[in-house]
Amino acid sequence: MKKMTMIVMLAMTLLLVTTGIALATPSTQIWIPSTDIQAYKTLHLGLDNYIRTTSKGGGANTYDAGITAGILPFEKLQMEVGIDYMEAGTNSVADQHPIYFNGKIGTPEDSLFKFSPALAVGIYNAGTKAGVTGQNIAYGLAAKTLPIIGRFSVGGFHGAETVLGSGQNNGVLASWDRTMSEISDKLWLAVDYQSGNSFMGATSFGVSWAFAKNVSVIVGYDIYNNVQTGGKNTVTTQLDINFP
Repeated sequence: MKKMTMIVMLAMTLLLVTTGIALATPSTQIWIPSTDIQAYKTLHLGLDNYIRTTSKGGGANTYDAGITAGILPFEKLQMEVGIDYMEAGTNSVADQHPIYFNGKIGTPEDSLFKFSPALAVGIYNAGTKAGVTGQNIAYGLAAKTLPIIGRFSVGGFHGAETVLGSGQNNGVLASWDRTMSEISDKLWLAVDYQSGNSFMGATSFGVSWAFAKNVSVIVGYDIYNNVQTGGKNTVTTQLDINFP
């Protein structure tokens, strides 16, 4: 796990040196990663907010800003790397180490053979403070789009036990999403799930509207599996902008 984290961080460093960008989570559904990967030479800016539905003992709000970039020029093998600035505004130890890294490599649907699923493996929330922000969540996902019904994704994850908790650092990732073309090609719906009773375990659902080809906004709702660790439910807004 440490070796994988070092590889991803090295890729991040090389990207920053060559592009000059200092600041998104990996390409996601609402909460969990997706098999989507940023296209080559595309920079994705993400501005995400997670606002608690109550201010009384519900936990802190979370704010996330970052950049994800596509770095492989191949159609059937794609890769993205990214860096986040994420904090809760509480001046906690975690807030004092707000930088997180992520990386993902995968193949789109039908690329391996006819009807093959999309596949992706990656790591996210690789923080810089061991035992505090170093969640180091490695994952694998497979996704398939079915006519009319939409796309289903399923996979698993493994993270740092020292941060996520004993027995809570392994689990399932699953999601459904669909572009509602019957109404508008700009409208997208999704539901996703991450298992476990750590602060990462949650069920989320949301809706997205594309205001332009490269600009969209997600509004969603997150229900945490365990209130003691995840806190009260949150409303999330996520602004996504692609360059160029």
